[in-house]
Amino acid sequence: MSVANKSVSKWYKVAGIGMVCGLALAGCDRSDKDDTEVADVTEQEAQVSENAAATAVSCDDPMVQDRLKSALKNTFNQQAQTLATSYANDAEIALNGGAVTTKANGIIIDVQNAAVLQATNENGLTTCQASVSMTLPSEDLYQASQVQAANNQPSLQTRLANDNIRINNNMLIDDAFTYVVGTQGGQVRTRIAGQPALLTVVSEVIASSTLQSALEEQRAKRAAQQAESRREPAQNTQSNNNASQPRAVTPAAPVRPAQPAKPPVVNQSNQNSIQSTPKTPNSNPSAAAPSTAAPTPAAPEAPKATPKDESIDMVIIEDKNATY
Repeated sequence: MSVANKSVSKWYKVAGIGMVCGLALAGCDRSDKDDTEVADVTEQEAQVSENAAATAVSCDDPMVQDRLKSALKNTFNQQAQTLATSYANDAEIALNGGAVTTKANGIIIDVQNAAVLQATNENGLTTCQASVSMTLPSEDLYQASQVQAANNQPSLQTRLANDNIRINNNMLIDDAFTYVVGTQGGQVRTRIAGQPALLTVVSEVIASSTLQSALEEQRAKRAAQQAESRREPAQNTQSNNNASQPRAVTPAAPVRPAQPAKPPVVNQSNQNSIQSTPKTPNSNPSAAAPSTAAPTPAAPEAPKATPKDESIDMVIIEDKNATY
């Protein structure tokens, strides 16, 4: 073999060894990159799982139940407002704006036996199920039953049975109430799932009760106005009768007749002495003329007020009308 051939052969060997080493190095680098990418994906999945676990909220957390109660009250208050306005327009009657809200605030809400229905998803939302009860005033339930009966609607008991809602006195209970909880912006959020039948029934009861209260108030005002209209003519008639009747006049006291003068009181002993004394003739001719006057009547007995004193011969009472 010549010297040139040996040089070429050595160069091929060196080139082949270099290519093998380069391929080996490339394979090692690619393997390192694949391992790094796999490690990064695993780490990201772990972080997502940790974040989901950190944002998960318990279904029976007291804060969750408070949020749920607020969401329930706001929901059936809005629905009842819409229904009450529709009922009032049909009945052509005006409603008090705060009547629905007042009745909605009088409902007592309770949440029991909360449990997880669906585990927390990648968004940190948990689906829960609980037994939700709403206690309504007995008057509202009675008034709603009156409205339903007047409109030939199914009774409240029938509606509740069809919607799988239990009733215990004036408490309505839904044992399979579903809601969703989670966190957003670091705050607990609660959302009602779907359109629960319990909210629909309670909204209808509030709206019907509000309408019945307004109707009863209107009837009471109408009755008071009718009574007042009947009372006014009676008062006017009484006033006219009083004006036409003569006034009662108190009669004056009768005039008493004049009492006759009492004859002079003469003592009996003095009267006997006068009768026994003889009359002497009078020189006056007019005095001698016989008297035409009537004889003096006998004096009556002395009254009790006359003093009895033997030293007094005669008591003479002057009286111009008396005859002596």
